[in-house]
Amino acid sequence: QVQLVESGGGLVQAGDSLRLSCAASGRTFSTYAMGWLRQAPGKEREFVAAISWGGASTYYAEFVKGRFTISRDNAKNTVYLQMNSLKPEDTAVYYCAADKAWATMTRDRGRTSDYWGQGTQVTVSS
Repeated sequence: QVQLVESGGGLVQAGDSLRLSCAASGRTFSTYAMGWLRQAPGKEREFVAAISWGGASTYYAEFVKGRFTISRDNAKNTVYLQMNSLKPEDTAVYYCAADKAWATMTRDRGRTSDYWGQGTQVTVSS
């Protein structure tokens, strides 16, 4: 069992930066691929980024390439999402997800992840 708790969301202006954190419980965090997805009002949840269990591989949605960076610290059981040059269209609830397999995390773009956090709201004003 893995419990995920996101933090770091808030209200910012366009062009600002935010760093989201996702703290995981349990001693098996380092064996999971981790991802971030987001859901805007009235829209389906969409994939943002993922990172393999050891951090060697990352995978991004096209719309965040060059702006967002995913990273993890297995010693702290935490995964991060650094978001730069934020746009109003980045406004959404951001969810952290854990998947036992990197292959399914990337194939399914996080939608079939084993565990989910509660989400943290990010609002970007223009």
